[in-house]
Amino acid sequence: MSLIDQLSLGVLTSWVSRDAVEVAIGEHGKQPRRRGGTLPAHVVMYFVVALALFADLDYEGVLRKLVGPLRLWRSWDPSWTLPTSGGITQARQRLGFEPVKTLFERIAVPVASRLTLDAFCARRRLVSLDGMVFDLPDTEENATEFGKPGGGVFPQARVVTLTECGSHVSLGARIGPVVGKGTGERSAAAELITLLEPGMMLICDQGFYSFTLWCQAVDTGADLLWRLGDIMDLPVVDRCGDGSFVTLLFAPGMTPAARRALLVAAKAGHELDPTRVRFARVVEYDITDRGSGDLICLLTTILDPREAPALVLAECYHQRWEHEGSNKEVKNQLRGPGKILRSQSPDMVRQELYGYLIAHYAVSAMICQAATETGIDPDRVKFTQTVRLVRDTIAGPDGFSP
Repeated sequence: MSLIDQLSLGVLTSWVSRDAVEVAIGEHGKQPRRRGGTLPAHVVMYFVVALALFADLDYEGVLRKLVGPLRLWRSWDPSWTLPTSGGITQARQRLGFEPVKTLFERIAVPVASRLTLDAFCARRRLVSLDGMVFDLPDTEENATEFGKPGGGVFPQARVVTLTECGSHVSLGARIGPVVGKGTGERSAAAELITLLEPGMMLICDQGFYSFTLWCQAVDTGADLLWRLGDIMDLPVVDRCGDGSFVTLLFAPGMTPAARRALLVAAKAGHELDPTRVRFARVVEYDITDRGSGDLICLLTTILDPREAPALVLAECYHQRWEHEGSNKEVKNQLRGPGKILRSQSPDMVRQELYGYLIAHYAVSAMICQAATETGIDPDRVKFTQTVRLVRDTIAGPDGFSP
């Protein structure tokens, strides 16, 4: 069976099951059955996901795409009539964003296997943190809730995700404003770090490091591989045979004398207070093909170079760019470049964004599964073509299986 056949037959909702939808609805007390002429909650949930798959269609056009599959699976009553756009808007408002958020959190699990190419490094599953912003309709509610960047025309929402590098699926997300205290990517990262597990390796670009955040991530049991900017001195505790070296990371506010004393203690092999200092390994290398000879400085929790040599970690770090690719798939290939979201209110913005994350998760998981089974890197499967294929096959019974 060819890869394209697997994608055609790979049911989208094998990743977004009806059971998961019903559980999410039930947790928030939303009515699962149609009463009084309103759309049932499970149909609205699938509609929210379909909004991301058919970003160019209006509400009624998107719902028409779902009616055929829902009828085939006996989840659409023949006596029902298609509601107007106003009726669909009211149905979205009744559902709210909480059940869609819960659905995303339930399905968002790693999908890459040991056979998935470029998904693991030093036997650790590669994950990364990064953010993206979305333009929103310029309503007073959206502007008040999310804010506008300096000189911006539209309000914007910031979405920070924890993503599995090999598959591009998001394992967690935080949605918030773009202006004001505590609205940056680092603040959102502090919440997402709780999703880390032993056996993962978290890759972060420069800008995420703080001593507190590093310690929180280390204490999950996951390993770290973070890039540092030119922000602090890194004393040498011990040199490794591969050109890397072990260093100390100090808590903020420590005096130079206290740092020197801790360095002496570390070299002597004494036990150190983890609230004041942490060990890390430094890997430095140049990027020469850019013409400027940029120096890259990486910090890792893997202290033994036999587990992960410096060259392996340097190659591994550049898998972080898979997260950039994942962001582009959501913003440019699902939503479309330069387009604003549909939602006029903050709750509906959050609902719509979680719908995008669910749709992207389902398509990316399908790509990863099919690519792994055929022995190719998931990167070689074009996301845009897969989305087009999913759109074309949604009209069949294998497309949306409620």
